[in-house]
Amino acid sequence: MTDVLAHPHDRAALRRPRLAFLGLGWIGHHRMRAIKESDLAEIAVVADPNPEALAKAALIAHEAKCVGTFDDILDAGIDGVAIATPTALHSQQAVAALERGISVFCQKPLGRTAAEVEAAIAAARRNDRLLAVDLSYRHTEGMQRIRELICRGELGRIFAVDLVFHNAYGPDKRWFYDMALSGGGCVTDLGVHLVDLALWALDFPAVEEASAQLFADGERLPPSPRRVEDYAEATLSLSDGATVRLACSWRLSAGCDAVIAASFYGTKGGASLRNVNGSFYDFAAERFRGTARETLATPPDAWFGRAAVEWVRCLARDKRFDRQAERLIDVAAVIDRIYGR
Repeated sequence: MTDVLAHPHDRAALRRPRLAFLGLGWIGHHRMRAIKESDLAEIAVVADPNPEALAKAALIAHEAKCVGTFDDILDAGIDGVAIATPTALHSQQAVAALERGISVFCQKPLGRTAAEVEAAIAAARRNDRLLAVDLSYRHTEGMQRIRELICRGELGRIFAVDLVFHNAYGPDKRWFYDMALSGGGCVTDLGVHLVDLALWALDFPAVEEASAQLFADGERLPPSPRRVEDYAEATLSLSDGATVRLACSWRLSAGCDAVIAASFYGTKGGASLRNVNGSFYDFAAERFRGTARETLATPPDAWFGRAAVEWVRCLARDKRFDRQAERLIDVAAVIDRIYGR
């Protein structure tokens, strides 16, 4: 299990890559803090149009140089860049960095469409550079344990998967509500995690059929909507015979801050990851055998920065293009199908 803090022998044996951080909002700030605490890399350059964000970054990374533009980052002689900008910029910024030989860790999603995701992956492959996306829920202890059970066949053949991510709030930045900038609403923001968890846990079977219903302010939207959705339900039929059902939303009256769950049901039992008491951060996982339950994981679990730290650890080991990144296209293609694109 990857932890946020590096193992002592890692610090001694690995080189310290020079990193830049592009975008220092809430997500970018916390990813930078996790990497700083890992002591695996030098935070060399930071960039954000917000002076307050830069001031907060300086409290964590005293040695970092503040620059004004993305081009300044590309010219700074760095090994990797963590991108946490609006979604419309992700693919083009990732491609530009990768073409300059700079590895990339990008906030999800990597692109607004599968075509944008594919362009970034092609650039990583062409330039043999490490590319990763912040699909952080994979790194919770509970999901790691559940995937291990599935891979070992202890749950039998998985035939049903149910996933939900309901957020009592909506994003606080206006660009999220502009389809041209965001690429979509709650499916792009939250549903991408659910699609990824289902396919990743099952080792990426092909998706044979996909159907969905999208809503905005309680009104059903047509395929390829021009408005961003705030509620969505989707059903996926997989080539291994499993059915995946997922639902996600913004501003749903669910009686708590968030409802997050990923449940897997097989011929020999089931397992489920669920948030605790409406928390966005605390998760418990259980295994089911008939009416019996077995605890797999409980809070606390410092999972929030593990994806970023794992990317840095691979970069410090001079790892290059990882073909697992190509699976990001599979997830993006499902998102396209949910939107009817």
